[in-house]
Amino acid sequence: MDSALLIHRLHFAFTITFHYLFPQLTMGLAPLIVVLKTLALRRHGEIYNQAARFWASIFGINFVLGVVTGIPMEFQFGTNWSHFSRFAGGVIGQTLAMEGMFAFFLESAFLGLFLYGEKRLTPRAHLWSAVAVFLGSWLSGYFIIATDAWMQYPVGYERAADGSIQLGSFWKLVLNPWAGWQYAHNMSGAAITGAFVMASIGAFYLLWGKYEEYGRIFVKVGVVAGCLFSVLQMFPTGDQQGQMVFRHQPPTLAAMEGLFTEQAGAPIVLIGQPNVDEGRIDNPVIIPGALGFLTYRRWGARMQGLDAFPPEFRPQNITLLYYSYHIMVGLGTIFIAIMMLSALLLWRGKLFQARWMLWILLLSLPFPYIANTAGWMTAELGRQPWLVYGLMLTADGYSKTVSAGNGLFTLLGFMGMYTVLGILFLFLVRREIERGPAAEAVGH
Repeated sequence: MDSALLIHRLHFAFTITFHYLFPQLTMGLAPLIVVLKTLALRRHGEIYNQAARFWASIFGINFVLGVVTGIPMEFQFGTNWSHFSRFAGGVIGQTLAMEGMFAFFLESAFLGLFLYGEKRLTPRAHLWSAVAVFLGSWLSGYFIIATDAWMQYPVGYERAADGSIQLGSFWKLVLNPWAGWQYAHNMSGAAITGAFVMASIGAFYLLWGKYEEYGRIFVKVGVVAGCLFSVLQMFPTGDQQGQMVFRHQPPTLAAMEGLFTEQAGAPIVLIGQPNVDEGRIDNPVIIPGALGFLTYRRWGARMQGLDAFPPEFRPQNITLLYYSYHIMVGLGTIFIAIMMLSALLLWRGKLFQARWMLWILLLSLPFPYIANTAGWMTAELGRQPWLVYGLMLTADGYSKTVSAGNGLFTLLGFMGMYTVLGILFLFLVRREIERGPAAEAVGH
């Protein structure tokens, strides 16, 4: 691989991975804040209002860091990927502009109203401002997903005379069938992050012995939401996203599953190490026939392996793709187990006293971030070697006049700045957690 191309890919991978640490929490917390405000309105309980204010503060910190880290990423389309921008800008410019002009401004305007307008609004109007923040954040997510979905499964486009791609049908772009399932899968992943973070902080308060009444609310809301979205993440959203990959990117599916040769009754590999050189899985633990069943809905179905596709059109880093996919699926399965067990203890009235379970919830906080990152790595590594699937190779899309040295210099600069931002974020969130939800009431 060309060294400049490698640096540009690493540059974008770093900035987008760091950036997405923040939006996934804002999108995950948004519906939970609506739940807390709804409980406050229905039960006339000020404690729920204070809980909502506390999480709105965490939301606001995440929102600001998401904006700061997201803006440079947009500019990289012109600086690092100028050939791609000229080729596909006539299509993806539509959804990116709509994300900024409509969804982002809706979210930011109503976030300010929610954070600072409570005394000037009626309780019901304040609830609706929370709903608007939720809708803005999730609408913003949809336009970004629609952009990536078009790169995965391009529809609604026309070829221009200069060879570039122009938008042929706006509705085909925004209603791309790939976008629907990818969006549902992504947003359930973000909601899992929000649920685990809320349950984890609640568990921390219960173990700490401070703000215990809030801790019980956070754990209860987080566990109930976590149960719902962990199941949705596996089925139907994960299953249907897999079906989209099977129908439109068969080499990707074979690489994800480590299926090197065509097989009847292809298994699912639970544990194993891909040996790309020899075209096999080492030390496999498998479920025979399960891959064929999940794909074709029948046992014994014959599945295409990587050997059915030309080497130049197979995913380029099969090992990393395989591990990313299996980390995502493995953690998703663990999330279901954790939340189901927590829900059982909650239903039996024993969760708040089960310190061992509270410790599990507390220590689980980073794993949804890992799972979401692994999921995006699966999507983007799986699309390779295509930048726009079937239309433009990644090797043709980067800025040819930006050298590897220039790209590396700016990458190191971003890494330094983002390290400072990461430390600032941890400091601010830690301060909010130590102040606790009760402090929010004093501030108001």
